[in-house]
Amino acid sequence: MATNYLDVKIYGGKRMNKDKLDLILEQWAAEKPGLDCAPMAVIGRALRLAAHLDRELTKVFAGLGLPPGGFDVLATLLRAGPPYQLSPNDLLRWMLVTSGTMTHRLDQLEKAGWVERRPNPADGRGVLVALTEAGKTLADKALAAHLDNERKLLSGLTAVQQEQLTDLLRIWLRNFEA
Repeated sequence: MATNYLDVKIYGGKRMNKDKLDLILEQWAAEKPGLDCAPMAVIGRALRLAAHLDRELTKVFAGLGLPPGGFDVLATLLRAGPPYQLSPNDLLRWMLVTSGTMTHRLDQLEKAGWVERRPNPADGRGVLVALTEAGKTLADKALAAHLDNERKLLSGLTAVQQEQLTDLLRIWLRNFEA
């Protein structure tokens, strides 16, 4: 049974157009009426949203010449404060990547001249990853562009809705990062 995509639902007295997930859930309800598909409403939207956000964020970073994941490294070093350096293990603690992925990212950023590996004076066998001047300049520029982009991506939500969503996501994320 085809459903008009422009059908509306009522949320808190506000009319909202149905989205594709509503239509998918209606199809499941028709095909499997006894099946509780409610988790799909949240997970499906989270996955679709993640794909959209990843695409939009990647565009901004690619426009600055940053490879995938490059901004994460530069931003982590920038927010560490002067002298803008961390050990590779400290970088790994902040990012959800493998050591192999981290090495690849560092190699790319070092080749571009945005980071450098320096001997760690506190550990003769270790290294520190530091922003170069060019890397700090790029990190500052990328941060400004990133925040402008994020504001644009969130512009469909009110400040109160953004705060509510932040609280809900924080609660949900704790289940994975406890």
